[in-house]
Amino acid sequence: MRVSSALLAAALAAASFCPAQTPTAQHTPPKRVKPASLDIVPEIIFFNGVIYTGVGLAEDKPETVQAMAIGGGKVLAVGTTEEITRLAGPNTRLRDLNTANTSTYVFPGFNDAHTHLGSAGRTRLNVDLTGVKSLSAMLAKVETFAKDAPAGHWLTGGNWDHTLWAEKKLPTRQDLDKVTAGHPAFLDRIDGHIAIANSAALAAAGITGKTTPPQGGAIDLDANGEPTGILRESAQDLVYKVIPPPSHDERRRGDELAIADALAHGVTSVQDFSDWQDFLVFEELEKEGKLHLRITEWLPFKDPLDELKKKRAHHDLNDPLLHTGFLKGFMDGSLGSRTAAMKAPYSDDPGNTGLPQYTQAQLNKMAVVRAQAGFQLGFHAIGDKAAAMALNAYAQPGVARTARNRIEHAQVVDPADIQRFARLGVIASMQPSHLLTDMNWAKDRLGPRRAATSYAWKAFLDAGVPLAFGTDYPVEPITPFRGLYAAVTRMNEAGTREYFPENKLTRGQALYAYTQGSAYAEFAEKHKGQLAPGYDADFILVDRNLYTVGASAILYSVVLETFVSGQEAFAGNAK
Repeated sequence: MRVSSALLAAALAAASFCPAQTPTAQHTPPKRVKPASLDIVPEIIFFNGVIYTGVGLAEDKPETVQAMAIGGGKVLAVGTTEEITRLAGPNTRLRDLNTANTSTYVFPGFNDAHTHLGSAGRTRLNVDLTGVKSLSAMLAKVETFAKDAPAGHWLTGGNWDHTLWAEKKLPTRQDLDKVTAGHPAFLDRIDGHIAIANSAALAAAGITGKTTPPQGGAIDLDANGEPTGILRESAQDLVYKVIPPPSHDERRRGDELAIADALAHGVTSVQDFSDWQDFLVFEELEKEGKLHLRITEWLPFKDPLDELKKKRAHHDLNDPLLHTGFLKGFMDGSLGSRTAAMKAPYSDDPGNTGLPQYTQAQLNKMAVVRAQAGFQLGFHAIGDKAAAMALNAYAQPGVARTARNRIEHAQVVDPADIQRFARLGVIASMQPSHLLTDMNWAKDRLGPRRAATSYAWKAFLDAGVPLAFGTDYPVEPITPFRGLYAAVTRMNEAGTREYFPENKLTRGQALYAYTQGSAYAEFAEKHKGQLAPGYDADFILVDRNLYTVGASAILYSVVLETFVSGQEAFAGNAK
């Protein structure tokens, strides 16, 4: 039995952090102590189950226990059923995990290291084109939404993906004009790095064939020199700035939907990049006692330093439920839209090397100033040139190696640069489920040589680079089970196509990256990611053993219940 009331206070203290100033070792094991009794009477005891504590995952020697005592939002003790049930007081609730001859498995809650809750919620409230299989299907959905929209209402949302269509051609403004009934329409591609605008939206933004795009952006033109409606990267901002913002009530409804989606899929913590107005909604929910998901909110790297400092000071950084985190910057776009910045041209678009969002000099200067102000930095970099630019910035003398700076996505990285990640202490924050989508065309985009070293999860681990896993929700569904499946198989969901299997991970490595690795990336590994005494009581009940079930069965895992701070946050599938 491992029990610790003293660790409860220690864990609360460990929740206080300043990312740029308190580096700690990634693989610090929990302390083992065996006092005779608890000072705190457990509120609830789970027993007679298979509970994965998270200890030993990285080494593929996972510890399991039969029972766990919870109190004060923390894990108080773990051990055998006999040992732990003995700790019950008169008001302790007892929960048998093996009733009616059905088994329930307990795992630490997932920590999604890369989400966009605000955009996910607003997409669900507007035109949601997730998964449409053709241009005609996309237009039919837009037409239906337009018919019910009030006069003058902007049609927004999106999540369309032309790589799922037979012809794989981008939509045009003329396509949208046929079905939008005069409404201005601006619909994101699923990756958010290009969008399609109809003629009314282009007119509202004043975009013509003579408009000069901002740095890092592009306006696609047709053979007559007129906009096709496709806007790439920063050029999207020309339209965004004229779209009326959502009302507070609409924003809140969307945020609540996204939070509920996360909890229903076993995600107990997210590291999120949404609008500041969304963060204010999260604050509002917390004050009302209605926020049941832990959120670390990122701030925009490009914002003025004084504004960033004000936002950092706005909310208690030591709040274990909600606080701000690193500064998110964009180096490039995406592979799907061919805007990721590459060292050599795309194999299927020989004249194109993508769209870097900064010059190296601009990036270096901004990175040093923000790092010296005590901010952790995280750069979106999908192409190998973008990753190299980010690493160059992190190598500047004014950027601390102990700041746990991050590169988000890191899908295509020059193998020589993987060693630079390790030397600079940079975390690779990756989303394995992207491979399930991208493997349909990644080899065409990259060519065989670059494809062979892309999505290189194992290569990063072998080089000693910390991994943090997430989904990029809503670019991919927030369910972690798709990511786990992709990480351990590198196969499509049908199991018929494999993508360079040498970069597969073990079950333990993948689960670690999705829990403790993500916690490390946000300076929370001393109190998140394990079910050890003194750790946050964030855990899930699942209908199957994720560690031993057949790989294909991982995709169909069902979260029965989700607990945050020992309190039930989702019970939709409870037996």
